[in-house]
Amino acid sequence: MKLRSIAVSLLLAVASGVALADADARGCADHPLFTRMSGFSIFQCKKTYDQLGINIDTNPKSASNLKPEGDLTSIGYIFKKSPEQPSPPSDLQVMRNYQNAAKQKGGEVLVDRPGYSAIKFKRDGGAVYAVVRTGNGGYRLLLDVLEEKAMQQEVTANLLWEKLQKDGFISFQINFDTNKAVIKPDSQPIVKQIAELMQSQPSLQVSIEGHTDNQGSPAANKTLSLDRAKSVAAAVAAAGIKPGRMATAGWGEEKPVADNRTEEGRAKNRRVELVRK
Repeated sequence: MKLRSIAVSLLLAVASGVALADADARGCADHPLFTRMSGFSIFQCKKTYDQLGINIDTNPKSASNLKPEGDLTSIGYIFKKSPEQPSPPSDLQVMRNYQNAAKQKGGEVLVDRPGYSAIKFKRDGGAVYAVVRTGNGGYRLLLDVLEEKAMQQEVTANLLWEKLQKDGFISFQINFDTNKAVIKPDSQPIVKQIAELMQSQPSLQVSIEGHTDNQGSPAANKTLSLDRAKSVAAAVAAAGIKPGRMATAGWGEEKPVADNRTEEGRAKNRRVELVRK
């Protein structure tokens, strides 16, 4: 009798697990930052490298709106009625739930409007953004979470050489530790590309030049940009290129290519350029 009772319990547990799994679309799961609200299941999900529009201002053309790029996870939730919960939570209830969960993990609420909330988490190497939308009478909930990062630049030495001949310089988005000149592992493929270009053109001489945004003091930014340029040159030299083929320079915030008033613009200004001599 005892063995039968255990077997029945195991069968019920397996059946319950199958029912829970069937409730979500195949291959979908909650994002690690957020636990779903009671009564919701996932009807769709997608992961890709993309841009996430964040409407700080209701005017879609406003310069204050953000468009960060990175690894984007999009999850669609749908509310399913039950005897225990016959109606979905209100929009306000949903927004407060996500905002409070974010604040407990160090998040900052950027936008708080009916049916729309945007949240930012500060992380080394790039921020994490979350956008929550509700609609259809509270029965649907859309969550976008973007982990900001530069797209891996996969180009051949020939293409880089063509661009260098045409423009005289190439701009790279190389990620460093915050306020340091330590190249992050995800940017090592860029260093490899520079080394391959130099190897394919033995007579090529370049200047590796660092640039920053306008956050912080001009003097500190200039020093940081030079240190980062030297760090890239050292990494390329370690890959087999003679150091004498590479000069270095640091321009700090002196040569912006985008608007420093926006997060997107500042990200573009934080760059390293390879300049043909």
